[in-house]
Amino acid sequence: MSVIDNAVYIDGRRKADPQSLDQALGTLRGCQHDSAHRVDDATNGEVTVDQCFCWIGMLRPGEQELNEVAAEFGLHALAVEDTVNAHQRPKMERYGETQFVVLRPARYVDPVEVIELGEVHLFIGPDFVITVRHAEEPDLAEVRKRLEDDPGLLAHGPYAVLYAVLDKVVDDYGPVLDGLQDDIDEIEVQVFDGDPGVSRRIYQLTREVIAFQRAVEPLQEMFGELRGRFSKGGDATDLELRRLMRDVIDHATRVLERTEGFRQLLTNILTVNSTLVAQRQNDKMTELTEAGIAQSEQMKRVSSWAAILFAPTLVAGIYGMNFETMPELHWASGYPFAVGLMVLLAVGLFLGFKRQGWL
Repeated sequence: MSVIDNAVYIDGRRKADPQSLDQALGTLRGCQHDSAHRVDDATNGEVTVDQCFCWIGMLRPGEQELNEVAAEFGLHALAVEDTVNAHQRPKMERYGETQFVVLRPARYVDPVEVIELGEVHLFIGPDFVITVRHAEEPDLAEVRKRLEDDPGLLAHGPYAVLYAVLDKVVDDYGPVLDGLQDDIDEIEVQVFDGDPGVSRRIYQLTREVIAFQRAVEPLQEMFGELRGRFSKGGDATDLELRRLMRDVIDHATRVLERTEGFRQLLTNILTVNSTLVAQRQNDKMTELTEAGIAQSEQMKRVSSWAAILFAPTLVAGIYGMNFETMPELHWASGYPFAVGLMVLLAVGLFLGFKRQGWL
């Protein structure tokens, strides 16, 4: 069986540890019968009714086990189906006298820098609480011990258990926020250091923040329903629970505000990173363009000098041919003329390239 703990409480004190669901239900009914028929002499013969309820804690129960619990406590089939399938969004739904609550606890895994989301389902009836966990975290044994150490709080009944579980879940969001803050600080350093892998990390962290926000945001609606439920009662118990719940609401509101701030900050960081990447690409393109221009200037100079040297080489090459019938081959002024022609061509080309800015 996946039942981790099974206990019956009377006026906030643990009175029985049934070994099965049948025994739990039988003990609960017997407790209620005895309480309803007990006459308190101190109240002049008035009938007193103790706060008697059972709390069953389950971890990863199978479909058959959940169906057995549903049959014993009259749980609605749709709520049981949601618990079997899991992967539900946080919510609070009412089925007759039973309240069905889904919570998404979270924890920050520091070695791998990721957020792990769990899932806790609660069935809250007039005289019973059934908690179903689909992960090891959060450890509801701590919640149970805290309540058992404070009988005055546990005497408020099943909704005291709901308050304590909500308080545990919301308090556990604190380390998650601290881990996210550290990650964002590291990402900011990476962005301005030009780390090429920072874009992927920003995207992954943004997805985690969105998933975490989806776990926290529905709590506001849930708290609104709880305030409405307590305001209808008006007795001292409801008043005390309302005061306790108000503190949890304040913490949850701060968590939601910080989460929304993280999401906006990551959006801004992604924009800044894109701007810096574009700026670095522009700087690189500018450097490449400047290098190309410098290379082009060098090519102009090399080409200009090559052309200047080519002109006299051409003249010398032509008149260096040993043919008998070449024109002006036996001309007395042929050598000075050839040399002068070579100098003239070289000077002309030099001045032409100079005027064009190639030299």
